[in-house]
Amino acid sequence: MLQAIGHILPIALAVAISSVPIMATIVILLSPKGAQTALPFLIGWVLGMATMVTIFTLGAQAIPSPRFDRRPDTVIAIIEILVGIALVVIASIEWRRALRHPSDAMPKWLNSVDKLGPWSAFGIAFALNVRPKGLLLAIAAGLAIRAPDLSVGQAAIVIGIYTVIGASTVAVPVILSLADRKGMEPRLLAMKDWISRNSTTVTALIVILIGVFIIGTGLTEL
Repeated sequence: MLQAIGHILPIALAVAISSVPIMATIVILLSPKGAQTALPFLIGWVLGMATMVTIFTLGAQAIPSPRFDRRPDTVIAIIEILVGIALVVIASIEWRRALRHPSDAMPKWLNSVDKLGPWSAFGIAFALNVRPKGLLLAIAAGLAIRAPDLSVGQAAIVIGIYTVIGASTVAVPVILSLADRKGMEPRLLAMKDWISRNSTTVTALIVILIGVFIIGTGLTEL
């Protein structure tokens, strides 16, 4: 189980630093409806993340293992390599796009997030987990959790750790804001400004590193 935890930690970190859910959280918290929609948004994000990684863990478990322990798990290794390459390509494209067209403006759809009701916030947060980058990271996590010596309970613990780490950057602002809305407002505004200016580059670099890590993991299993 410790090996599986070690494999999912960097992947969970990549999920945690994803700028889109963090920015959406900040916009919601700064909105007049923040107290009503922030918690449903957090619940949707957590449930969506746990659901995706669980689905891909079950899918990875369905892939036949080698008949002999000493034979490499070629299918899993190839999938990991492909997922790692896809992450590097997507992150590289986003990084080059940010360098060519630097902008502090938020994505257009984020401008309407502050008008959402509780159920809409829940649905959007859940849906954010099915973005291409989110799906690739969930696939990588599912492959990392797949291990013949892990029991169902141990796999659930690893999935829980992955979800807690991945959701932490959304959960912490929500919890602190619900506890002290006025005190958090200046910090949220500062975070919003910093993320608008720097998040694309920082996220892209880290995702590239995670993609290289996943590629390396796949190569060692061949």
